[in-house]
Amino acid sequence: MFNANGSIIDVPGVKVGHQHDMTSMTGCSVVIPEHPSVCGVDVRGSAPGTRETDLLSAVNAVDKIHALLLTGGSAYGLDAATGVMKYLEQQQIGFDVGVGVVPIVPAAVIFDLSFGDANVRPDADMGYLAAQSASKSRFPDGNIGAGTGATVGKLVGERWRMKGGLGSASITLSNGLVVGAMVVVNAVGEIRDPDTQQVLAGSYDGQGRVQDMLSLMLQNVTDPGPVGTNTTIGIVACNANMNKTQMTKIAQMSHDGLARTIYPVHTMSDGDTLFALATSGVDVSVNLLGTLAAEVVARAVVNGVKAAEGALGVPAWRDLNKE
Repeated sequence: MFNANGSIIDVPGVKVGHQHDMTSMTGCSVVIPEHPSVCGVDVRGSAPGTRETDLLSAVNAVDKIHALLLTGGSAYGLDAATGVMKYLEQQQIGFDVGVGVVPIVPAAVIFDLSFGDANVRPDADMGYLAAQSASKSRFPDGNIGAGTGATVGKLVGERWRMKGGLGSASITLSNGLVVGAMVVVNAVGEIRDPDTQQVLAGSYDGQGRVQDMLSLMLQNVTDPGPVGTNTTIGIVACNANMNKTQMTKIAQMSHDGLARTIYPVHTMSDGDTLFALATSGVDVSVNLLGTLAAEVVARAVVNGVKAAEGALGVPAWRDLNKE
């Protein structure tokens, strides 16, 4: 069943750490499995910012990762992975190369430079601190870690955007399988509740209403800004027995969760990327696991938007839905 307050940390063998700068409105989030884990990735957006994703291909040699990084700062934010590697190396965690270890840390970025201070981005120090803080402790959704500077609804221009954020969700089955997701929602499009189709956040008209994105597109009034200035990224984790090829398929199926909640999604202005890792333990079919992965991704997207707090004059869902 779905856990009402579920999180990716519900997955056995998974720790999470966050670090952020609330003044400059940027940050990063790290998932560290307790043991090297099989991982796949699927990049659907046309403007991705990634690191070490090629090695996750089924035809390449390295089949396990030691951490995954989600970060703000656009391509500059990839520097945070250096800090994660440094921390892991100090713990003697990494791929054994005979003369030492090389931690495998794939990463993906969002563009948040136009929100907050563009000159402050996640760096190696921030990545190190995020990795150092990784634990099984529960964390809040919203303005945290890589979701600190996330915004949504920029298809008609950034002046009408609303606050996005980081969300998490999980589901547990009676056989012990746990599937969790952590997603940073920074889409050019609007966010919809998949159960009601209600638009939760998107292009704000300044008068308490969220404009219909499709209507705006049909009127040709869109202005998404430069290519690559958005992007939704995330991580699906599970305790299933899977190989890299199978987890690549799970990453692909996970994107259905984005398609159910973000409109439009996988655009030329987004670099949408999802990782999927397995810590092992429970036998399950790829079809079932992929279906559950899409569900927790969708719920994580909704949770991230509903938990986000307005900042720097940009309103959030909760600002428009005060009781």
